[in-house]
Amino acid sequence: MTTTKKASSYIPKNPDFIECNIEKTLDVLGGKWAFLVIRELFGGTLRFGELQRRIPSVSPRALTSTLRHLEEHGVLEREVFPTVPVTVEYTLTPKGQDLHVICHEMKLWAARWT
Repeated sequence: MTTTKKASSYIPKNPDFIECNIEKTLDVLGGKWAFLVIRELFGGTLRFGELQRRIPSVSPRALTSTLRHLEEHGVLEREVFPTVPVTVEYTLTPKGQDLHVICHEMKLWAARWT
């Protein structure tokens, strides 16, 4: 004969660690400028100066840092052309393009609630 515990008397254990995919996503995206950079690159390849003009509130240092971070995490690709001065273009990778749905949902949320 087996005994079963009543559902009302069951106390679940507290897990030591719960993996959070939202946290992983935020780690990949980095700082506050990432979504704005990604949003601009949805329209296609852009140069540093073009990104800076489209996001006027970002400093050159913050933009450089954001671009490097996103490149390191495979969200965008950086292509350098041997011109004088050097031309650098940024393009979203398939991983970066996949963020389009998230950005669209964030736009909808803001339109509803702000």
